[in-house]
Amino acid sequence: MLERVPLLVKDLAPYEDDAGADAIAELRALAEPFRGARVLHVNATAFGGGVAELLGTVVPLMRDLGLEAEWQVMHGSDEFFGVTKSIHNALQGADVPWTLEMQDAYVDKLRENALAFEGEWDFVIIHDPQPAAILAFLEQAAINRRGSAKWIWRCHIDLTDANERVWEFLRPYVERHDASVWTMPEFVPASLEMDRVVLIPPAIDPRSVKNLHLDQPFVDEICHQYRIDTHRPIMCQVSRFDPWKDPVGVIEAFRIAREQVPGLQLLLAGSMATDDPEGFHYWELAEKARAGDPDITMVSNIQQVGSVQINAFQRAADVVLQKSLREGFGLTVSEALWKGRPVIGGQCGGIALQIREGEDGFLVDSVEKCAARAAELLTDPARADAMGGNGREHVRERFLSTRLLADWLRLFADLSG
Repeated sequence: MLERVPLLVKDLAPYEDDAGADAIAELRALAEPFRGARVLHVNATAFGGGVAELLGTVVPLMRDLGLEAEWQVMHGSDEFFGVTKSIHNALQGADVPWTLEMQDAYVDKLRENALAFEGEWDFVIIHDPQPAAILAFLEQAAINRRGSAKWIWRCHIDLTDANERVWEFLRPYVERHDASVWTMPEFVPASLEMDRVVLIPPAIDPRSVKNLHLDQPFVDEICHQYRIDTHRPIMCQVSRFDPWKDPVGVIEAFRIAREQVPGLQLLLAGSMATDDPEGFHYWELAEKARAGDPDITMVSNIQQVGSVQINAFQRAADVVLQKSLREGFGLTVSEALWKGRPVIGGQCGGIALQIREGEDGFLVDSVEKCAARAAELLTDPARADAMGGNGREHVRERFLSTRLLADWLRLFADLSG
């Protein structure tokens, strides 16, 4: 069988403090028809990246609402994850080699996963390209093993400029599902032929360790452990080390901004995920660009950086960056806004859903603009604090996990007729 992910128990009641009593009451009403419904989420990794974070909240909260929800991880290999990383990059617009051998490697691993698929479900939610073809191979079995479940494909990445050859390889697998879910309408390829194409933006968990309130002395102590001086200005970007997050561009923007803000520090924090074989390569490129600069700190889960540390880093930052070149959503934007910090983000994808220009941050499309906006906020802390406060309320209204959960329940209702 696929690998079952162990889950923490979550109680919906405390979320009332963040989302309000009406939102919680609505959730319970939406969930009532689905008490006992069997729901399975499948993705490629239990750790690292936004999808794993989302599932670590959504699945336990579904359980608290009375659904029999589970999260399973598909089986992979170094070769397979190398291929799916190429698929990911191609769908986000990169020019990558796409060979018959790569297609065969993908197909062989998905056929293997289909044979390992077990259980009777009411709803199966397949996340991103890695497990997208499981349904196709279940249907091709000698005895159709699709079952009576409603199958949903959830795409978390930006297909605005997708490589056509790679998308056309993936599209028939996607179209076998009963519905597909996307973050923004711009991400949906024109060639997709499905009756149900649904828009559901991601959201953050306000009760997770990464987002709970931390007192300032605790924040100071954690930063001190990583040689970050909270008495000096800090720019911070939290993200995977990959080309779409542009860590080298962030370093370049920092150096320009430091010319106007003496004593400025940069913190790059991320995680190395099991389904991202390129992570170490882009860490090395960022390390080379850092060139031993003592004002630039790079950390990851390898340095024992987890949710508590990320929480402290975002709270300590005077300005948070998410200078992505392509971005499906970027949970770190809402995380920082929830902590009252202004965010400068790349003008792309789901970042533009979260940042309202000039209200709670800025959208930029170059190193120079990023540096200028950072210097602007760093030299006007009162404005930065006001923008961060605006951002917190924006997240409360649109990007908390209670809203995401309600959207899933509405889709289940639609699929159930």
